Amino acid sequence: MNTDKVIFKIYKPAKTSMQSGLGNTRFWHLRIKPDSYYIEPLMGWIGSKNPQKQIVLKFNSLEQAVSYVKKRNIQYIIEMPKNIRRIPKSYTNNFI
Repeated sequence: MNTDKVIFKIYKPAKTSMQSGLGNTRFWHLRIKPDSYYIEPLMGWIGSKNPQKQIVLKFNSLEQAVSYVKKRNIQYIIEMPKNIRRIPKSYTNNFI
């Protein structure tokens, strides 16, 4: 794989808006940073000629992901997760 011009992104995915759980947010993901795409003229679908965009590597920690890209001499950027502000709620507040 030619990784001279390709930049990889290391990030921790956000929780889905469809569920309240944080199940899929434990791992750090390594993915090719999206660069170019084309719009298919008939249906308007967005496509890419790079099949490597579909590949996602998962790591248990940020340090493991960084050491992986450094060993392979790959350019990368890190997106740190945003802090989650939790507001304590009570069921009785619905009736006040």
